[in-house]
Amino acid sequence: MKKPKILGLIPARGGSKELPNKNLLDLAGKPMISWTIEAALESKIFDEVVVSTDDENIKSVAQEFGASVPFIRPSSISLDHSHRNEVVEHALENLSSFDIIFLLQPTSPLRDFSEIIRAWRFYIQTSAQSCVSVKIADPPPNWIFSINEKKQIEPVLGQWDFKPRQLEKKYFCLNGAIYITSTNHFNTSKARDPFLIPETKFFVMDKSKSIDVDNISDFKVCEYMLKKINKL
Repeated sequence: MKKPKILGLIPARGGSKELPNKNLLDLAGKPMISWTIEAALESKIFDEVVVSTDDENIKSVAQEFGASVPFIRPSSISLDHSHRNEVVEHALENLSSFDIIFLLQPTSPLRDFSEIIRAWRFYIQTSAQSCVSVKIADPPPNWIFSINEKKQIEPVLGQWDFKPRQLEKKYFCLNGAIYITSTNHFNTSKARDPFLIPETKFFVMDKSKSIDVDNISDFKVCEYMLKKINKL
């Protein structure tokens, strides 16, 4: 069987309100985006590792760490509310043909090359149309509450149901680290999000590798973890 041509796509826009310029922030001695670029290259899965960015500084750093930046992403799909699928669609329109696409967000710097390899094997072994990485949800839904007009808490699931954690049903949530699908499925799917369809297979990652950097607290935890892992 012919080996599929695989794209590793790293979306990294310049704007970020919560943590300004976060993709280039020094994280344990290197720009944050570099951890994902190096993990992708070290996995040796990809025919090409491409960074999609609207920012010239990110372009320079990405190229320095070995990624390809064959285009600058339009500002119209580099906004706070821009969807990842717009970025994938733009990339596929501007690159030579690929059979499989991995979307690897740079805000998941603890996802290393071994997780990328494991996710790829899982995708193949399960004959998945799409595969997305997840982590165990913490806390579980029955521990989550809203506040009503009377300033009282109400359980999201509509009832109080506390159990010892060992007896709790496991729930999962997306961790943003890895998205995989075929370019054929992405281009032909009628789904609103081709990565998330009823047939999607979910690749479970350990909580310790699932931090998605949105704010300074996430950033500091990631830095601590990376220094510990890499003995820096």
